[in-house]
Amino acid sequence: MHISEGVLPGWLLASGYAATACGVALGLKKLDHSRIPVAGLLSAVFFVASLVHVPVGVGSVHLILNGLAGIILGWIVFPVLLVGLFLQAVLFQFGGLTVLGVNTFNMAFPAVIAYYICKPLLKKQSKAYILIGSFLAAIIAIMGAGFLVAGELLATGESFKETAKLIVLLHIPVAAIEGVINFFILLFLKRVAPEILEEWK
Repeated sequence: MHISEGVLPGWLLASGYAATACGVALGLKKLDHSRIPVAGLLSAVFFVASLVHVPVGVGSVHLILNGLAGIILGWIVFPVLLVGLFLQAVLFQFGGLTVLGVNTFNMAFPAVIAYYICKPLLKKQSKAYILIGSFLAAIIAIMGAGFLVAGELLATGESFKETAKLIVLLHIPVAAIEGVINFFILLFLKRVAPEILEEWK
């Protein structure tokens, strides 16, 4: 779901960097030494999962797992996804440095929303609540990112109207797949490492 360079106007690029800078600052403030291994692991998972992508016009469709990262990390998802996206831009030319702020915000902000909505469900012992939280996190994070990308493309004019629609539609099955992935991972963590799912103050 990377937006390519040379597509968005300067004001959107600047806004993306400003919003991402605020998110990263909040995330780093909440990141203590005990959480660094989990944050690093999720950054690596995000990096690897989103390497396999299908180009769609000026964007791309791939597994993101930002909902999983968001529901575990909260605001820390901002610096975590920023690192992954930076490495992808530098090593594989996915997205680019000028759109790094926008791409990070698109994937991280909906993940933070998923954190606040879905995190309370993980406190329940019932598998049904974990299932609901898993799919809800995927829908909020994936579709939220898709709508942000679509909105930004539409802000450039009518030329990307069809691409914007396509990006939203193609991410519906991605959200469903990630809901399943989230469920099994969260269920596993609930059993073997419940401390990872505790609140990150």
